[in-house]
Amino acid sequence: MKSNPASQVAPSNTKFAFFLYQRLAQESPGQNILFSPVSISTSLAMLSLGARSATKTQILRSLGFNITHMLEPTIHMGFEYLVRSLNECHKGRDLRMGSVLFIRKELQLQARFLDRVKKLYGTKVFSEDFSNTVTAQAQINSYVEKETRGKVVDVIQDLDSQTAMVLVNHIFFKANWTQPFSAANTNKSFPFLLSKGTTVHVPMMHQTELFAFGVDRELGCSVLQMDYRGDATAFFVLPGKGKMRQLERSLSARRLRKWSRSLQKNGNRLLEGELAHLGGSETDQPGALGLGWIKVLIPKFSISASYNLETILPKMGIRDAFNSNADFSGITKTHFLQVSKAAHKAVLDVSEEGTEAAAATTTKLIVRSRDTPSSVIAFKEPFLILLLDKNTESILFLGKVENPSKM
Repeated sequence: MKSNPASQVAPSNTKFAFFLYQRLAQESPGQNILFSPVSISTSLAMLSLGARSATKTQILRSLGFNITHMLEPTIHMGFEYLVRSLNECHKGRDLRMGSVLFIRKELQLQARFLDRVKKLYGTKVFSEDFSNTVTAQAQINSYVEKETRGKVVDVIQDLDSQTAMVLVNHIFFKANWTQPFSAANTNKSFPFLLSKGTTVHVPMMHQTELFAFGVDRELGCSVLQMDYRGDATAFFVLPGKGKMRQLERSLSARRLRKWSRSLQKNGNRLLEGELAHLGGSETDQPGALGLGWIKVLIPKFSISASYNLETILPKMGIRDAFNSNADFSGITKTHFLQVSKAAHKAVLDVSEEGTEAAAATTTKLIVRSRDTPSSVIAFKEPFLILLLDKNTESILFLGKVENPSKM
């Protein structure tokens, strides 16, 4: 992996991603989970530029940074590179990420803060009249809807007229698979077993291809890697029967690195030892190495999730930013300021073409010998999905698909 300033912040960002995931899983059992760790980390790091004393320390610590070992300028340089790199044009993918601050219009803002958030994070800062909550809410929502090409709507639901500052992060990602599925092969109604034991019927895509695939025997889960065009990749992780909680508890930066390395090094070889029989994953030849063609079945789905981070982040150590102890004197000296609202909404479509259905469907014709696939992996029970940007080692999206038929 080539080293760049973003690789300084990548391990902390991954640690924060899984820390937040575990918190969300605890708070919403049995529900789909979806968020963009990189956009949340970035907007909080940006906010820390205006924070002082304990408020600043809590933000940076909770983001996974050891501030005695990593100097603050190094952290912000890492994020500056990260933001620039993610927003660069890539052939075959469309990704835009940004942060916006809406601040009460009568507040006088520190010029240095405005200058740094713009330069380092590309943040837009708007002054807003919060006394008219209906108008303010509509303006914020329409801004985000525009930035995400209409995908993320109504991110803010309940504004208070006392609001002084709203922090919004948004991300839009659209990319095609390097090996798309053929829509003609999609099974329109395939049984998917929910964790409660009931079944829903969902469209199931399938193809037999040469994919990087392995089994983590220690956790009893199968890991499939599928690449997007434009330097992004997806991991689909299927736990064995009754092993979802164990998998969720074991998510870590180290584990992800291990999966990435094993799959890169071995291509289709297994992560550890021989192919194991796991719930939801079947194999035609027990004990065979996954070196042949893999038959993959993945639901075609569109899921979304919304979170009020102002209620979640305090439980993760970022307390003062959201209460009367807040010190944002780096943003404004004249008034007391706390974050009233930190809303996050993510939407993800996974389809035959890639992460957003394209209008044209191409049928893939490749003349190659596809003998009996050496293994079959069927995502017909709840699974995890991670979307990564390879260049910056960032988790763009992290989620759990509990019910692919639920928006």
